[in-house]
Amino acid sequence: MAKVNTMADTKREQRRAYWALVLPGFLLYIAVMAFPTIFSVVLSLTSYNGGKLFGGKPVEMVGLKWYVRLFGDEYFYRALKNNLWIVLVSVLGQIPLGFFLAYVLYRGLVRGKDFFQTMIYLPTVISTVVIGILWKSFFAPHGAFPELMRIFRPGYEYTMGSHPMIPVLFVILWMYSGMYMIIFMANLQKIDNAVIEAARIDGAGEMQVLRYVILPALSGVIVVTAILAISGSLKSFDLIYVMTGGGPANRTSVLSIYMFDKAFKGAPNYPLANAISTVMVIISFLLIGLTKFAEKKFGGRE
Repeated sequence: MAKVNTMADTKREQRRAYWALVLPGFLLYIAVMAFPTIFSVVLSLTSYNGGKLFGGKPVEMVGLKWYVRLFGDEYFYRALKNNLWIVLVSVLGQIPLGFFLAYVLYRGLVRGKDFFQTMIYLPTVISTVVIGILWKSFFAPHGAFPELMRIFRPGYEYTMGSHPMIPVLFVILWMYSGMYMIIFMANLQKIDNAVIEAARIDGAGEMQVLRYVILPALSGVIVVTAILAISGSLKSFDLIYVMTGGGPANRTSVLSIYMFDKAFKGAPNYPLANAISTVMVIISFLLIGLTKFAEKKFGGRE
């Protein structure tokens, strides 16, 4: 009987210890993540415009009114298109480039591995605002880029009107590729060299080792980097806001800037801004789900 009681007391103590460890983090998650997300979705279905404190009318439920208005706004589709361009550059640009750089350094194909690793990763740790100001000056009409172009094409005049997103996409590609390089470098070092050497003994070339040994071993890492790239692309704000402010004529606006304008510029429309944020979350889940589906169908196992 005493033994049964001891086992029951032990399980009770384990349960208490479990909740003592889990509950603070769970409550923090509810307060910081879950509640604001649910509140944002609810707010997007109301007529909230500041409440009585700001002289607004009583809050009413208006259903999908703001979503209908959102999908009828041409600026929403322009911002969405720009976000999708950033997603493409991030997933099909930053990740392959980061992997290529990591592979070159990992295989020792260049000298000065530590120097190049530091220089490539450096933009990631510099303030985004500082980088935005520097590249804004570089691409300015009287900046360094037009002057360099005039060396090869005398009389060249640079304007952002024709392809305003290209400088932004270039800076995004340059800035964040180093982060994925570090992620791939860390995981390449986990691959057993004996497996690679065995493949080489069997007659596998560099590309065959890459295709049949290294890439399958990194399939899980590739999915994680794709999720990071997608989530980061959809919330892009500070760099674009500093470089272009969404201009000219909203041609470089993205969903986060579009939401910011609706919430804090002119007459604020908080329900519409929250509807935009909800759509951003839904798009993010759809793209991440598509990434997971592709990994299960075509990827290997880490």
